[in-house]
Amino acid sequence: MPYLLRDSKPRPPPLPREARATHSSGKAYEELKQECLRRGSLFEDPDFPASDASLFFSEKPPVPFLWKRPGDIVKDPKFILGGATRTDICQGDLGDCWLLAAIASLTLNEKTLARVVPLDQNFGPDYAGIFHFQFWQHNEWLDVVIDDRLPTFKGRLVFLHSAEHNEFWSALLEKAYAKLNGSYEALKGGSTIEAMEDFTGGVGEMYEVKTAPDNFYEILEKALKRCSMVGCSIDTSSAAESEAKTPFGLIKGHAYSLTGIDEVSYRGQKVRLIRIRNPWGQVEWNGPWSDKMKFEDFKVHFDKVEICNLTPDALEDSTAHKWEVTIHEGSWVRGSTAGGCRNFLDTFWTNPQIKMHLTETDDGQDDCTFIAALMQKDRRKLRKFGAEMLSIGYSIYESPGGDGHLNKDFFRYHASKARSKTYINLREVSNRFKLPPGDYILVPTTFEPHQEADFCLRIFSEKKAITEDLDENVAIDLPEPPNPNPSPQTTEETEEEKQFRALFEKISGEDMEVSAEELEYVLNAVLKNKKDIKFKKLSLISCRNIISLMDTSGNGTLEFSEFKVFWEKLKKWINIFLLFDSDKSGSMSSYELRSALKAAGYQLNNYLLQLIVLRYSDEQFQIEFDDFLNCLIRLENASRVFQALSVKNKEFINLNIGEFINLAMNI
Repeated sequence: MPYLLRDSKPRPPPLPREARATHSSGKAYEELKQECLRRGSLFEDPDFPASDASLFFSEKPPVPFLWKRPGDIVKDPKFILGGATRTDICQGDLGDCWLLAAIASLTLNEKTLARVVPLDQNFGPDYAGIFHFQFWQHNEWLDVVIDDRLPTFKGRLVFLHSAEHNEFWSALLEKAYAKLNGSYEALKGGSTIEAMEDFTGGVGEMYEVKTAPDNFYEILEKALKRCSMVGCSIDTSSAAESEAKTPFGLIKGHAYSLTGIDEVSYRGQKVRLIRIRNPWGQVEWNGPWSDKMKFEDFKVHFDKVEICNLTPDALEDSTAHKWEVTIHEGSWVRGSTAGGCRNFLDTFWTNPQIKMHLTETDDGQDDCTFIAALMQKDRRKLRKFGAEMLSIGYSIYESPGGDGHLNKDFFRYHASKARSKTYINLREVSNRFKLPPGDYILVPTTFEPHQEADFCLRIFSEKKAITEDLDENVAIDLPEPPNPNPSPQTTEETEEEKQFRALFEKISGEDMEVSAEELEYVLNAVLKNKKDIKFKKLSLISCRNIISLMDTSGNGTLEFSEFKVFWEKLKKWINIFLLFDSDKSGSMSSYELRSALKAAGYQLNNYLLQLIVLRYSDEQFQIEFDDFLNCLIRLENASRVFQALSVKNKEFINLNIGEFINLAMNI
């Protein structure tokens, strides 16, 4: 699938309570609801119809499901009955327990719950068969509208349901999340952190307790001060151990919430305590300190901790110790910015590069703490088209200074200062780092080159970090073109020029002018004798473009004097091509195009490079000489026209050279 390069300039996190309406009609929830009430009809969502297409994309339902509204299932349906609690979440016939665990955690935070599940919805007098929920997706909150038709079998809900048969908020929430991701089947398999992030806009971290860093207590303490969602669990060695009770009253494979951490004085000594909560409300730790436990005991008995760090807009204004957040959005595009990991040095440098300025140290510390979270976008939604999660990661380098895109040689001779722990096929890879103040370059990548995806990179920092995209500014640095006045016959010519003149006279006749067809013959006749370059032949299109570039008289032909000027250009371009045709195959990798064009005097940004690669490279991301020549001719034509128009029309200067080249390359 084609990917358009996305602007990866830093963006601020969304403002509180903003949520973009997503319905195809362009109408928001309240407007759609009022329309239904005026018509006296119940809402039917055309974007997520009550059909098999909304259920599965790779299979048919195992049994015939009937879509029913809650009022057709029970006599007295309720949206929420007695408050939203963990007992409202019972798994159905869908492998989305990861989502259910996140919903269970959501019920522990009233403010966050009210953001995701607007509580002013019901089956009362203003019921219109329409509900809405809000989810965070890649730097914005979305308002997802659904109708309340739910899949049933024999009068019972098939998927997520409440223990109270007349309570429907959780089933409707699952439907809205299925719509967000394209279908119910798209929800099969996932990570609890993934859904927690979509419910909060936060960033997830996962720790193995036994190998956690020395400052793990401080990490948890700061997380709770920031109102982060924190969960913990005990590993199981087999399915039989799931939900098994330990001698200390803990349940294996069960998701606990970590709700408090403190240091107290006991018998003249400082004791660190941690408070955990079993969402079941029963089966508790029976060791020392009862429902609180010593931090040391916690590290012995628990295996994993998941932290969902909340963004400022998910927190109360009075909350202390908020994270500073910066967000970049971009793309890995085949042939131009999909360079793969450091194992692939020849293409690694072409990946997007983000510069990060760390200026303020943590309070009372010498280093700067930040979390770098790299997320691949919409892969769950794209499953129906065969897309899978890619293995992603990133590396962080100390900046050498300057603002340009770093080249291959920099990465050849410099090791990274930090990097993600591993490349893994999860939606998001995040790690916490402590680095000295300074400038750093973060390079987000897929593991393999040529893999396309959109991505979102978020930097959560203790103190404000300034980030910027290391894309090139568009700049043209060409020599002044010589005046192609015809030289008199008496002027001394080189041996090469004498051969050209003889061939010209033979083809053109007395006027010494050639058409595009004649130029094609001349150039191919000359170039076939050059042993240092391989190519099939120059095309007629190339020759027409050459005449368009060099024809100063405007008669549609090329005079010999004009040809001589072009020949000097061509020799320079051939040398550049040979420099980047590393295997002397007659073609160059599209990933080398940035450097080759820069050598020819054209510094282009990622977006323009992507357009050129799409136009001139083949399926193997190779560019042959004829295509390279065409590219250079069009760029020179565009830059000359831009310069001429800028001089004649001062208002034209408002359009920059990059925008003009973009326009010219698309004509």
